[in-house]
Amino acid sequence: MSAKQRYFIELSYDGTHYHGWQIQQNAISVQEVLNEKLSVILRQPIETTGCGRTDTGVHAKEFFAHFDAEEESIVHVPWTIDKKQATTGEATMDHKPSTMDSKIRGLNSILPKDIAIKNIIPVAAGAHARFDATLRSYEYHIHFNKDPFKNGYSWELRDRPDMELMNIAASIIMEYTDFGCFSKSNTQVKTNICKIKQARWEVLGDGIVFKISADRFLRNMVRAIVGTLIMVGKHEIEPDAVRAIIESKNRSNAGTSVPACGLYLTEVKYPLTP
Repeated sequence: MSAKQRYFIELSYDGTHYHGWQIQQNAISVQEVLNEKLSVILRQPIETTGCGRTDTGVHAKEFFAHFDAEEESIVHVPWTIDKKQATTGEATMDHKPSTMDSKIRGLNSILPKDIAIKNIIPVAAGAHARFDATLRSYEYHIHFNKDPFKNGYSWELRDRPDMELMNIAASIIMEYTDFGCFSKSNTQVKTNICKIKQARWEVLGDGIVFKISADRFLRNMVRAIVGTLIMVGKHEIEPDAVRAIIESKNRSNAGTSVPACGLYLTEVKYPLTP
């Protein structure tokens, strides 16, 4: 038996038909499907560890996981960093054609159409898809006119909220680090501390999108933040009321979680790797 090598795998998925990333009892998940298909392609049992866990119905434009496999079962490709990534001090996967392409094509051919593999690269034995990630970014999409092509991929609102007020409230959120008020109850996390790097609303076509980046997120955090900001946008609460909500550390004081369909994990960043 050859030595084990650790690999990072980059993928994207439409979360509509999955009960999130993480393996669930009596429910299909992205992780379960990926483990099964990797095991087929590599002809050995494979277990992946994800960079996080997306909830039921949430999508991922960029997601990373790691797994260990016998070294001879997969062809190595180099980790490369382009000039832009080198100046920012962060690395992502190289997308240039490589000898790994046949493995990726084979894996994509047996995966369902709502999961796509972008790259697989060898990493150090201690590299960890979840714990080594330095930044995660999400987007939440909202549209205002009925559109069958956005159904399941954006949340339809009847009335346009006040985006200026919502951005004032979003800037207030960035002043804090303890977000227990936006966390799903009884998650048994060790800390509610998250360092938010950006939080803002932008116009996108005939709709709007909320963009938020942080070093980590709590369960259901983004959808609860959006629900709270929508309350501000509908003039149900003042922007400054967000302070009291956050300082209460009580989930029941925050807004209702918005539907999962509009939420996308869009980017995961890692430290520069030698």
